[in-house]
Amino acid sequence: MKLDHVNIATPDADGTAKLLSDLFDLPVVKRVEVADQGVKVVKLDCGNAVVELTEPLGPDTPVGRFLAKNRPGLHHMCFAVSDIRAEIARLKSKGVEFVNDEPKLGAAGLPIVFLHPKSTAGVLVELVEKRDA
Repeated sequence: MKLDHVNIATPDADGTAKLLSDLFDLPVVKRVEVADQGVKVVKLDCGNAVVELTEPLGPDTPVGRFLAKNRPGLHHMCFAVSDIRAEIARLKSKGVEFVNDEPKLGAAGLPIVFLHPKSTAGVLVELVEKRDA
């Protein structure tokens, strides 16, 4: 398992991307809208991981509701795993609760699941399936 990305919720993904790119010389490697999750995503390459910026497409989306209750900032961290279904089974055997325990496609077009923050010390954790993880 390795860190894949850290996600920052922001009301302005392009503006935040420009700021972080200018400050830390991080190139933008992807821009995409994920309609079924209600977000615009901008990804910055950090070499060994990605900073993923998500902007809500509306207030009644998971990130929109997050920003209504919290300031912009850390939304979740993501770990890459080689077999997401095996990892779900392993974590369930340890009593971990999931936001969604059936994988769906994320911004990279890869299977993802989210672990409920009450099972992970208050931090929303995502798993993404990458065969090279």
